[in-house]
Amino acid sequence: MMTEWYQKANDALQLNGLGERTQEAYVRALRMLCEFYHKTPDQISESELQQYFLHRKNRDRWSPNTMRICYCGIRFFFLHVLKRDWHTLDLVRAQSERRLPAVLSLEEVRAILGCVRTPHNRAFLSTVYACGLRLQEAQHLEISRHRQSAQNDPCPPRQGRQRPLRAAA
Repeated sequence: MMTEWYQKANDALQLNGLGERTQEAYVRALRMLCEFYHKTPDQISESELQQYFLHRKNRDRWSPNTMRICYCGIRFFFLHVLKRDWHTLDLVRAQSERRLPAVLSLEEVRAILGCVRTPHNRAFLSTVYACGLRLQEAQHLEISRHRQSAQNDPCPPRQGRQRPLRAAA
């Protein structure tokens, strides 16, 4: 059974042209707010809204990305459906999250490559790893069967001392 606020939220999100997954996330954020206070969104005060955001950030320790989705969904509903332009909605900002990419140790790389049984897959993954290729670059990796000329060669021979290729793992 859909409640009136749920239907209004869905209608507004669809009219705004947001994606299906975004619509689901925004409605989920609004539902969690209603469940938290056991009230409909139109009965929630500005101070309760502020306390809700503080609770989720400090007590529940939601990640900045989760806070951002929650904040955007609730903000959208209060601004566009309930027509409430509260100061709290301008105040709340989720800090940007900066994560470093995972760097594998040499032993971890060897363990992963050791699990690959087919030689052509092992050669491909070793090449991708050794060259530091991104996923998109690896997907479009091609080997030409015939070299047309040294001028068009993407890997011209080096001058001076040549470094031998090492076998991965």
